[in-house]
Amino acid sequence: MKLEEVLEIVRGKRLAVVSTVHDSGAPESALVGFAMTAAHEIVFDTLASSRKAINIARRPAAALVVGWEDDITVQIEGEARRPQGDDLANAKAAYFREWPDGRARENWPDIAYIVVEPRWMRYACYAGAPVIEEFTL
Repeated sequence: MKLEEVLEIVRGKRLAVVSTVHDSGAPESALVGFAMTAAHEIVFDTLASSRKAINIARRPAAALVVGWEDDITVQIEGEARRPQGDDLANAKAAYFREWPDGRARENWPDIAYIVVEPRWMRYACYAGAPVIEEFTL
């Protein structure tokens, strides 16, 4: 399995579980709809008042799990940020291509966009003999 193949698997998915870390050190997870940018970053929207947005503002570490169908998963760890300027425009464009209904939330007063830059990925397939590949980005 090559990195580009794993990225294609992620691009083909729409949902992920994202985990962040609370100030107390406790993990917190949530299901999000996401899109992948041309730079292979993960983008999703949330409320700025959500636990994940608050956690990311304090500690930018994030982990995601994508895909659980067909005994295939991709784990992603990276650094998260709230994009600004052109970075925000690019993130929204990628997100709206995947989630056109996201435009209806764009003007919500508390909407926030989060971008996760992957640093590490792990592909695992348990259909038949296990295949596990790790990648550092």
